Amino acid sequence: MDFRHGAHKFSRCIVTIADLWLGLLWYFLQIIVSAWYSIVVVGNLLESYFISLGVLEKYKSLHSEKVQYLAIVIESEEACQISEVVKLLKWLDSIGVKNVCLYDMNGVLKKSKETILQNLKNAKSIQEVSQVVTHHAHDHMTLEFLSYVDGKEAVAKAANLVFVENLKQHSLGGELDAQISLEPHLNEALQIVGSKGPEPDLLLVYGPVRTHLGFPAWRLRYTEIVHMGSLKFMTYGSLIKAIYNFTRVHQNYGK
Repeated sequence: MDFRHGAHKFSRCIVTIADLWLGLLWYFLQIIVSAWYSIVVVGNLLESYFISLGVLEKYKSLHSEKVQYLAIVIESEEACQISEVVKLLKWLDSIGVKNVCLYDMNGVLKKSKETILQNLKNAKSIQEVSQVVTHHAHDHMTLEFLSYVDGKEAVAKAANLVFVENLKQHSLGGELDAQISLEPHLNEALQIVGSKGPEPDLLLVYGPVRTHLGFPAWRLRYTEIVHMGSLKFMTYGSLIKAIYNFTRVHQNYGK
């Protein structure tokens, strides 16, 4: 009996010690990960700072012309910071990125369209540009304003158009095509309803979450997406770095 009692106490002691060591190990792992994350954040901030100063030589040769169309997705609460949005657009203009699509889910940027255009000396909305937007002269910046509703309405209009065309063919003696909603038909329908805009080469996401927040998916087939963090912590250096990294990537597919 005493032997069993002693064995039981010993096993409980071993379990307690093991739990203690596991707890300490987990605690130290958290410290190591947190320290590593802090080092990475500080390193990125320092790099962005030096890029802004023009100290880092490799970032001086920036081929911004490779970014023919840039999309910026901003979380709707942060999109209310119109002054920060204008600052970001001025940075892009100075870098040489002239075609930009601004998107937020709730349409904050779209409602502030006039304010944004007034604060930019040489900006025009995409509706004012007659030729293909990516081919226009680079004497001004072209802006497109989108929200979640635009994408939702576009899909509804395109689906309705595809259905009507299919119904017409059926009424003329043709067969009702159950596969009419394939990608080519939808792309054509989106073009007809005026919602097949340029596909962004690069999409920058400003906000707490790593998602495109409902940006029209049919325009993101070959788009590279980069999460930039919160808009209020944006830096000129991080913007340069994102564009530089994109221009260094060789793409042998797509357009």
